[in-house]
Amino acid sequence: MVAAQRVLCEERRWLERAELVELLAVGQAVPGPNLCNVSLMLGDRFFGWRGALAALGGLVAVPFVVVLVLASAYARWADHPAVAGALRGMGAVAAGLIAGTAIKLARALHASPLGVPACVALAGAVFVLMGLLRVPLGWTLAAVAPPACLLAWRRTGARP
Repeated sequence: MVAAQRVLCEERRWLERAELVELLAVGQAVPGPNLCNVSLMLGDRFFGWRGALAALGGLVAVPFVVVLVLASAYARWADHPAVAGALRGMGAVAAGLIAGTAIKLARALHASPLGVPACVALAGAVFVLMGLLRVPLGWTLAAVAPPACLLAWRRTGARP
């Protein structure tokens, strides 16, 4: 996600950070991998259904081949201590990249109708439910999404 945010918002300037956050929110709500959902929506936005298919194909083709090669290499050298150490190090790097992306995208919260305090409170509630209490994602969404939607609906002044 870090690379996607950098390319889409900073290098290519196809999206503003707030637009990417909106696409990610929709991508998380529909079934499937978030980034694949975002690529489908972005491809469709610029080039219709053909663009959506091309974006998804471009997103998954090369990584699919790389994963196959790495899986075969891992099957051969999984018991080697250097491989185990490298994988532990990659886990720490991945955590840092996710934290960095969250910090960059947090700047877009100022444009959210919920406001920064409500977004932080909702994120804290999700962390407590999933991270500490180990509540499954479906139940967490059922608990947190209705108040978030109601609050956003009230703050935007939307009418049914």
